Amino acid sequence: MQLNDLRPAEGSRKSRKRIGRGNSSGFGTTAGRGSKGQLSRSGGGKGAGFEGGQTALAMRLPKLPGFKNRNRVEYAPVNVARLEKLYEAGDTVDAESLKAKGVIKHDYIPVKVLGDGELTKALIVKVDKVSASAKAKIEAAGGKVEEAC
Repeated sequence: MQLNDLRPAEGSRKSRKRIGRGNSSGFGTTAGRGSKGQLSRSGGGKGAGFEGGQTALAMRLPKLPGFKNRNRVEYAPVNVARLEKLYEAGDTVDAESLKAKGVIKHDYIPVKVLGDGELTKALIVKVDKVSASAKAKIEAAGGKVEEAC
C-alpha cells in the first residue's frame, strides 16, 4: 500500500449542497429558502443578539464599568520632604510659590500637603488641605498651618 492509494471510507465524505444552480439540482429557483418572507430575503433574519423585541442584553448593560463620583476633588499632592528641600525657614508655602518652584503644574488645582519625610524648618503653609501627620510635623518644626476653607 502506498500513500497515493489511501482513500476515505465509502460514504464517510459527503459533497456540499450546491444551492441556486438550476432546478435540476433540486435546489434551484428559491435555493432551499422557501417562498417569500423575511428569511427568504438576502440579509434576512433577526441578527445576533436579537431577543424577540425585548431590549437586548448588550443595551441593558452600562457602557462603561464602575462609577465615577462627579463631586470628587483631585488634589495635587506635595510631601513635607519636598518642602524641606525647596523652602527656607520662615517662607510661605502656597499654590503660587509651589507653581513658581515647579512643584505643581497649575495654581488653580487644589493642593494637599502630605506627611512623608522630615521637616526641620518653620514654614507658614497656606494650602487647601493638610494631612494630620503633615500638620503635626509642620507645627513640631515651629511652623504654622493656615488651611483655606
